[in-house]
Amino acid sequence: MSSRGSVFVLGATGQIGRAAVRALVADGWEVRAASRGSGGDAGLPDGVRTVRVDRDGEGALAAALGDGCDVLVDMVAYGADHARQLVGLADRIGSAVVISSGAVYADADGRSFDTQDEPDGFPRFPVPIPESHLTVGPGPATYGTRKVALERELLAASGALPVTLVRAGAVHGPHSRAPRELYFVKRALDGRPVRILAHGGRSRFHPVHVSNVAELIRLAALHPGARVLNGGDPEAPTVAEISTAVDEAMGVQSELVLIEGTADVGSTPWSVDHPVVYDMSAAERELGYRPVTGYAESLPATVEWIAGRLRDRDWRDTFPAMAKRYVPPLDLFDYAAEDAWLGNR
Repeated sequence: MSSRGSVFVLGATGQIGRAAVRALVADGWEVRAASRGSGGDAGLPDGVRTVRVDRDGEGALAAALGDGCDVLVDMVAYGADHARQLVGLADRIGSAVVISSGAVYADADGRSFDTQDEPDGFPRFPVPIPESHLTVGPGPATYGTRKVALERELLAASGALPVTLVRAGAVHGPHSRAPRELYFVKRALDGRPVRILAHGGRSRFHPVHVSNVAELIRLAALHPGARVLNGGDPEAPTVAEISTAVDEAMGVQSELVLIEGTADVGSTPWSVDHPVVYDMSAAERELGYRPVTGYAESLPATVEWIAGRLRDRDWRDTFPAMAKRYVPPLDLFDYAAEDAWLGNR
């Protein structure tokens, strides 16, 4: 099979990058996999050329890109400076696919993920959220504002560099630095018989498997354009459904104890006051996108990977990014507090 062309994948050894490289190679592209490390332990397909580059080094990305590529896929673009960097190389790039985030959205009252820890600060989004919905303003202050700055700079220059921006939901699958499924996997491994869930277990925080993001990237590489697309799984399960699915994948059965509202226990990495569900109809319409997998279908491989990583190791050493992200008052594994709450109910 003749090559479809050349793809330069920036951030190729991360969670999404690995899946994207595999999907692009399988589709017939010649792929250069760029990362800050050597890429030697990333399990990349045969024939992929690895490139070591720190994009923030002066002239480093331009040197690594060389004569250019037909498609540049950027997993790690963040803020206006990275957008300008890509635009400055537009004469060497046919089109781009850049990962953004669902964290960019804001509701009609200005609430967003940036305000979620304030009283009544969690946003109230339509279900599902279309790409045309309001976003936070661009700027350097937060993750969401920097992603919006990235998006706006790139879209403003889309005449020179056609770009598809993918607003990914809660990414899951193997090789995550902070896997939300750890919350339930570790409880199963520790023999905990009960799962306490706030908000009646009804919280919905739309996940997206890495293979579904990779499929969006593959299709966008084939169909260049100036667009923003959501990235989500075919379903947005409730946290109670996620708990049950993880138990099934691990061959255990636990009791669900559902709390209306919140308490000192029961908050999970998916626990949100109001549903966050992304509209996937634009991707279906514009790219012919169809999901590769569903949430429950994909879980066994994710669970196996997490459980293997936990073997004989403290979870905080294994997943330091997870330990840093979820700090008190959200203690992910405060079993003493759970037992005390159960004893007093």
